Amino acid sequence: MTKKIGRQSLRFENVFIKSWASAAGPTEKKGTFGSYYDFTIHDALFGENSFEAAEKRMFTECVKTLLKKASLSINKVDCLIGGDLLNQIVTSAYGARDLDLPFLGIYGACSTMAEAMLLSSMQIDGGFAENILCGTSSHFGSAERQFRFPLELGTPKPPTAQNTVTGTGVLLLSDRRLTQIKEETRIRITSGTIGKPVDPGIKDANNMGAAMAPAAASTIAAHLRELQKKPEDYDIILTGDLGTHGSDLLHILMEKLGFDIRKQHKDCGAMVFAGLPSHYSGGSGCGCCASSLASYFLSEMQKEKFRRILFVATGALLSPTVVQQGETIPGIAHAVSIELAEKHSENDISFQIESF
Repeated sequence: MTKKIGRQSLRFENVFIKSWASAAGPTEKKGTFGSYYDFTIHDALFGENSFEAAEKRMFTECVKTLLKKASLSINKVDCLIGGDLLNQIVTSAYGARDLDLPFLGIYGACSTMAEAMLLSSMQIDGGFAENILCGTSSHFGSAERQFRFPLELGTPKPPTAQNTVTGTGVLLLSDRRLTQIKEETRIRITSGTIGKPVDPGIKDANNMGAAMAPAAASTIAAHLRELQKKPEDYDIILTGDLGTHGSDLLHILMEKLGFDIRKQHKDCGAMVFAGLPSHYSGGSGCGCCASSLASYFLSEMQKEKFRRILFVATGALLSPTVVQQGETIPGIAHAVSIELAEKHSENDISFQIESF
């Protein structure tokens, strides 16, 4: 079967999500997915001396939690592919150091989780690895002072702004050709679409939804066209952190491209703090979509509430320096199609990729 479809899309045959784990902060615990996280930290410092150290510990503990859930020795992991929002992706890099894991560090801003899943799927489907961890994290305290202002300054935000999620999500992707995988999971990655940077000319770092929505629309449209699918083929089209304002813009842009996704679309950023006060347009950060996917969405898919999810992580490719120099903010989005394999009997699971 041809693996490359069109210019941007790929098809996978042998990639399954064997296990997953998530963690979040105390505020996120009060939000929409609070009961689904594997663990939550009691305060922003998590017993450490800095926000950065707390984020690293949260990420590392999340990996350990996943391996325990999967009953997998860390020596069986071929590679960790991940990144975060901090300079030199220190959270994931230092996490890999502490865990003694082979490491491929990547940066796609808040699109990093989908990027990691795509790269992991390519390695596994190509026969270059059997078990790969992919994960990302973010922390309100560390990201706010790096990309915006020190928390102590108390700088007000406009309604279009978003709050960085304190959270992490890690997935274990495995080769389904390993016989034991067939008995342990039915959730597979069937295809994906690599996004292109799209620059709508936004210069306001407090309006990330508007900066990222055109990239999300571009990637979703490319995925649907190249793989000959319709929005209704998916139970959910799940974007990463467009927030409420960015989600509204995405719907308008998709209609202009000939697709109505309003019924299928959900956004992790718009959902994660829903019902809580003072969170503006919603959540953001690498950990926003990663912790949401690795908590509520995969858990409910395992229970057969969802059968097909198009996961579209969105990122704003900016740095504080270039924004202060007057540069515009391009966005990017990568898409991963996640599907629940059919189970015909207790001991018979169909692994055929459906041409839905």
